[in-house]
Amino acid sequence: MTEHLANRCRLFSGQAHRELACEIAAYLGIPLSPSETRRFSNDNLFVQLRDSVREKDVYIVQPLSPPANEHLLELLLMCDAARGASARRITAVIPYFSYARSDKKDEPRISIAARLIADLLVTAGANHVITMTLHSPQVHGFFSVPMDHLSDQPIFIEYLRQKDLSRAVLVAPDMGRAKQTSKLARQLGVPMAAVSKQRIDDAHVQVDSLIGEVHGMDAIIYDDEIATAGTMVGTAQLLYDRGARSITLVCAHGLFTGPAIQRLQNLDLKEIITTNTVSIPEEKRLPNMTILSVAPAFGETIRRNVEGGSVQPLFSY
Repeated sequence: MTEHLANRCRLFSGQAHRELACEIAAYLGIPLSPSETRRFSNDNLFVQLRDSVREKDVYIVQPLSPPANEHLLELLLMCDAARGASARRITAVIPYFSYARSDKKDEPRISIAARLIADLLVTAGANHVITMTLHSPQVHGFFSVPMDHLSDQPIFIEYLRQKDLSRAVLVAPDMGRAKQTSKLARQLGVPMAAVSKQRIDDAHVQVDSLIGEVHGMDAIIYDDEIATAGTMVGTAQLLYDRGARSITLVCAHGLFTGPAIQRLQNLDLKEIITTNTVSIPEEKRLPNMTILSVAPAFGETIRRNVEGGSVQPLFSY
């Protein structure tokens, strides 16, 4: 089977997260194909795939982590290079699709960037996209090519079921996360609560109220990503004010930008559980941080795509 995969597909990595690409390649039992990215004197990027892709299924791993725009351009160039080299099918593997936050026109004269990026990927040659835990699930519909939208929940369920959940309560940090939080809470067999908040700006939020009981309980805050950790700070403070016994943070995408690490260090947190959809450097890895690998989920999705199998059990609906 591994020989079949090696004959059928080629797996490449951009510069955003080569470590994850290597883990996916190891899961599949195939080599990571070489590529080169360098910069011209005028700051333009040069990208070259260093392996033949003619009539192959090409998979390019590249989360849109900071610097997101540079990683996006590199991904577009790699897709275009594969198309120009007569690849049979090109799949953009984007573990973290940062532009999913820009999903609607909520201010005058702005771009719905998620839709624009979806169009750019298709224009560059992507026939298929694989991603995980979009901030706004409706972004799935912006793509005119098939998209596999994977869920982080099986990863967290497997890990959390090893814990003592007898006094646990799952907390949605805002009403927009309530549906996904309730789904995870049912799977874990624990109650849930939800916080109402108002965003002041990109780095600050105002927490208004809490729906549900957390007094004397182990609160588990479940969010799709942590950037500056403003939401986490406000939510954690409210939970402790309401008598929570302990607080654990769970998120798919641990960006930890700006003041996030300092903010998280100042909170009395039992554990921070995240995944490696984006690269987390050593200086951002706190002693109470657990990083779970998404490589098996993406590797299995790639395997089933190559073999024509169903990926429905891995989907997020």
